Amino acid sequence: MPILVNKYLIGRYFVGIALWPFIVIKDHRLKEDKVFLNHEKIHLRQQAELLVIPFYFVYLFEYIIRLYQYKNSQEAYRNISFEREAYEMEDNLSYLKNRKLWSFMKYL
Repeated sequence: MPILVNKYLIGRYFVGIALWPFIVIKDHRLKEDKVFLNHEKIHLRQQAELLVIPFYFVYLFEYIIRLYQYKNSQEAYRNISFEREAYEMEDNLSYLKNRKLWSFMKYL
């Protein structure tokens, strides 16, 4: 999992993003944050399961649905199934060792 440090590739509201096969971060100090990196690694696994490009379409589609549902961009983002799984499991640093295929589906 290559980590790129580049503050220009990420929106101003984010500190990092998983863009297959990279994790892009704004600040090199985030390389030491195991919980943050685990969160992004969960997204890389989700992306691989959906063959990368479809992941981004599903993510955007679900964000639009959640935005309509919650009428709040932050709440919509936090309730995307991919984010719900990643936030719930980010503290479990061994989660990816035992994670079942398509586990994000239970967060829909």
